Amino acid sequence: MYRYKKETTIRINPETKTKLDEFRQYKNESYDELVRKLIVVAKTCEKEPKLSQKTIQEIKEARERIKKKASSTQKKLRRF
Repeated sequence: MYRYKKETTIRINPETKTKLDEFRQYKNESYDELVRKLIVVAKTCEKEPKLSQKTIQEIKEARERIKKKASSTQKKLRRF
């Protein structure tokens, strides 16, 4: 992954943390990965607004597929 010379700690509002947690695409996704992803999305929105709307929609659809798959897997595990 990435090599850091120095890591830092930031303070965020608990509500912001909750929203970041909801934005994760997978359980172990780090906050650094989330922030980097948000930066890319923000830059894309500035440069190519039409493309960014398509990208945002694709991200939403992918997140829904992941949630459905996770829900389906949990239901299967409950049977055992």
